[in-house]
Formats: sequence, C-alpha cells, structure tokens
Amino acid sequence: MRKGAFISLEGGEGAGKSTQIERLRRRLEARGAQVISTREPGGTPEAERIRTLLVTGDAERWDALTEALLNYAARRNLVENLIKPSLESGSWVLCDRFFDSTTAYQGLAGDAGPENIKALRQLVLGDFSPDLTLVLDLPAEEGLRRAGGRPNGQERASEDRYEKKGLEFHERIRAAFREIAEAEPQRCVLIDGAKSIDTVETEIWAAVQERLEDRMP
Repeated sequence: MRKGAFISLEGGEGAGKSTQIERLRRRLEARGAQVISTREPGGTPEAERIRTLLVTGDAERWDALTEALLNYAARRNLVENLIKPSLESGSWVLCDRFFDSTTAYQGLAGDAGPENIKALRQLVLGDFSPDLTLVLDLPAEEGLRRAGGRPNGQERASEDRYEKKGLEFHERIRAAFREIAEAEPQRCVLIDGAKSIDTVETEIWAAVQERLEDRMP
C-alpha cells in the first residue's frame, strides 16, 4: 500500500475543482497530513509548457488524438517527477484533473476513441491510478457561465481554448464524466457541484473519510 494517498478531482469547466482542492487541502493538513496540490495538464515546468499548447489558441488547433498525446506526455512527466515521489514520501497528492479528463474530453466527447485512450493510458501509466476520484457534476451551461466569470482575468482569457468549443461539446463532457463515475464506483464518487460551495466541501470530506480513513494520519 502507498504511504500517502492520491486524490483526483474531475469535472467540466467551472465545476469548482480548484476551490475544493484548496478546501480539502486545509482539512487534511488540520489532521496532520502533508499535502501536495497540483494540476493537469501542468504541475511541473515541463508539463506547464505543454499545458500552454493545449489550453491556448484556436479551438480547432489540435485534433482529439493529438490532444490526448500531449496530455499523456505532460501526465507522464508529472507522475514520474512529482506524484510518485510525493506518495513515496508519505504525502497526500490532490490533483486538479487526471486521466479521466482525457477519457472524457478526447475519448468520449472527442473522436479519439475510448479504446485508443485506454491503450494510451496503459502504455504510459500501467496500473497507476488515483486512490479516489471525486467527480464534480454540474450542468454544462452553468459551468461555462462560472468559467467565464473567474478571477485572474488575463490568464483566464488566454486559457479558454476548450471553453470555445461550445455548449454541445461541454454537454457531452458532462455525460462522459457521469458515465465514468457510474462505470467505476469503487474509485469514483459523484458530487453534485450545483450545491453551495460549503455543502460540496462537506460531501467531499465525507467521501474522503469513508474511502480513505485508513490512510489518515
């Protein structure tokens, strides 16, 4: 068994993943855990360079398979250089997106094909997987509205490539994440992201305690 625990948060644009990661980090640290927060694509200097290629520019800049390849290149770097060493040291790792995002965005909502994405995941990661995945579910229209109103104006304005893909695409994203959560209930917990921030935080903490109590400090 790993010394630490690896939790990924998933969901469409504007679902509140970053906010909830910060709140979960505080709760875990209050219990005495060492916590590393990271994001995908990104999390290391090399992966952040790949992130720029993926989240900026025209919506049709890359096709879905190219996006998947870029995501997995960044993911491999993040896993080998940050996530695995942190887990081995006993830290908890909280990641804003992981492989489920590639399955949803490129494999199910895009046209790269879920079997191709599954094969790519096996090639790059083998059996490596989060201990728990929290899927924040939110209507696509509301998520896009929230995403458009985020702070950090200049950065957000430039990192809007996926938001440009339109409501229909993001509705497919939502359906894809719900399908993933239903298919893997032993790993995934579906959280209603339309509830208040405090309620979502409480439900996330309950899920973490229920699933990972044996890992708690």
